[in-house]
Amino acid sequence: MTQSLQVVMMMTVLLGFTDYVWTLPAPGGVTMDSVNMKHILKWLPLQAHCDTAVLYSVQFQGEFELTVLNGSWVDAPECQQTPHTHCDLTFDLGSDSDYNLRVRAACGSKLSSWNKLDHNFNRRDTVLTVPEMALMVDGDALQVTFDKLPLTAVVTVTVWKRDDELQAVVYTMPSEQKVLHVAALQEGVEYCVRAQTALNTQLHSSSSDTQCVSITGPDAAWKKPTTVTVTVIIMAGLLFAVFWSVVHCRADACQSYFHKDPLPQSLRSDWDIQIPLSPEEAELCEQIKVMPSVDC
Repeated sequence: MTQSLQVVMMMTVLLGFTDYVWTLPAPGGVTMDSVNMKHILKWLPLQAHCDTAVLYSVQFQGEFELTVLNGSWVDAPECQQTPHTHCDLTFDLGSDSDYNLRVRAACGSKLSSWNKLDHNFNRRDTVLTVPEMALMVDGDALQVTFDKLPLTAVVTVTVWKRDDELQAVVYTMPSEQKVLHVAALQEGVEYCVRAQTALNTQLHSSSSDTQCVSITGPDAAWKKPTTVTVTVIIMAGLLFAVFWSVVHCRADACQSYFHKDPLPQSLRSDWDIQIPLSPEEAELCEQIKVMPSVDC
């Protein structure tokens, strides 16, 4: 009887412990979104009822942990007890080895089981997008600027004269540089540029759209602003001269400058109109005196 009671008590404790630990379902839909060497682990939010906020924790296991540390797992420092359903592992997955990744949920003291990514992840599997490129002409030089380049990538920049791509020159630069300066180009010639990012000989992005610009030469940088400045100075001088002349003009000088011609006779208001008559017409004209009538 005592032995049976001990067995029942042990089973009760084990069942209670199991219910304490594994009462939550594991997070589902674990995926890795890796673009331009930025690695984001994602999963679906837990659908189980929880009186408090559901928190998630992430662990990873690389080749070193698997072979040297006897298969141990490492906590992702930025993704412990987080309410988010994603985890940025860009700086945790720092080598070109295969990684195992897993995530679990917690609701108060209740924990779910771990759910692993269904395949090993290697950062060499990242997707490289077309580099964003901007061109600027500086005299006889060309400045090529890039934005949001992936870490550890190499950018290949191809420059050629328009309609002469067979004589193109290829430049390479690390992604940390971000700006390429191509000097001593031919003035008055149009150059075209295309760029591509690569991590190795097998992994590279598509090429960017071709952009073409004309090289204005070393003197063009000052010609336009100088022309504008000279024009403004000349106009200001002319306006000042006119204003000074009006303000300081003497009365006699101003009358000579602004002489008022008399109005022509046809525009005057005091007209004296005389109609000439012939002698015959004059004889017909007699002075007539009208007398008022007198009533009888």
